[in-house]
Amino acid sequence: MRAAVFHVLHQPLVVEDVPEPRPAADEVVIRVARCGICGSDLHMTHEPAFGIQPGTVLGHEFAGEIVELGRSAAGFKVGDRVAVAPLRGCGRCSSCLNSEPAWCENMMLQGGGYAEFALAADRQCLKLPASTSVEDGALVEPLAVALHGVALAGLTAGARVLVMGAGPIGLGVAYWARRLGATQVAVSDLNTLQADLATQIGATAFIKAEGDVMAAVNAALGGAPDIVFECVGKPGILAQALAQVRVRGRIVMLGLCTSLDSFVPFQAVSKEVRFIASAFFNMREYRAALDVLDGGHSVAKAMVTDTVALSAMPATFEALRHRTSQCKVMVRPD
Repeated sequence: MRAAVFHVLHQPLVVEDVPEPRPAADEVVIRVARCGICGSDLHMTHEPAFGIQPGTVLGHEFAGEIVELGRSAAGFKVGDRVAVAPLRGCGRCSSCLNSEPAWCENMMLQGGGYAEFALAADRQCLKLPASTSVEDGALVEPLAVALHGVALAGLTAGARVLVMGAGPIGLGVAYWARRLGATQVAVSDLNTLQADLATQIGATAFIKAEGDVMAAVNAALGGAPDIVFECVGKPGILAQALAQVRVRGRIVMLGLCTSLDSFVPFQAVSKEVRFIASAFFNMREYRAALDVLDGGHSVAKAMVTDTVALSAMPATFEALRHRTSQCKVMVRPD
């Protein structure tokens, strides 16, 4: 089969022939219909902290059709259309049994979506409703990541929210924040490329991160934000979030920053600010994201701005390292 393969840090992925996957007893083989390009994959192919090995096929935001079952794979049949939750736990420990595979001691992030076929354990797969396309199924994972951050924030009705970063996760956070009761949601970014999309998703204001940003945020929200979501993942952003958030407010970290960062602890102490780190999602949130897509909410689907063939994927992947008008790009392996 054809797949986009990682070989060396700082070098583009290479589309080449690799062996087709064979399922273990509890696994299924999926013909990939769509796989989203995730910012974390951009990090993984440039930063040694993630430890990605040569020969790896990345891509964890995927959905498709089951074409083969392992001998003990349960709950599915050939032809079922599924979305794949990429958090692969053992399936037996207390974390897995509590729908929290992210915290299984044996958890691995399931890749393989940048290919024609991919493997997944049966417990990772959710059937897509008849009214939900496989294209939409590839959106479930990033929407679940965003929902997890909003859930951890303890957002309540009437909250004032600032989302720093207008990428897919930041826009997903804005979407869920409005759906879960925030009355004012401002999205800030260095570029205005996603301003219209942010408004369409549910943001009440879009702020270009230049000049007196604090004054602009306070004016847009009617006061300092109760919650700041950091969805950028670059040094210096936490210090900005700390300056923005209200006294006894919360800062939720969803950005992937692998570099050393710093801020003045006294500023956090003097405000009694709470920092909350958000990673992955649980399976309840994954199902909730799927339910939203099945509910006809085309607003969330608006984040998909392009779909490219697997052959064109490496060039598109590299282009996304620089800010473009793209938001979520999908790969079509066929």
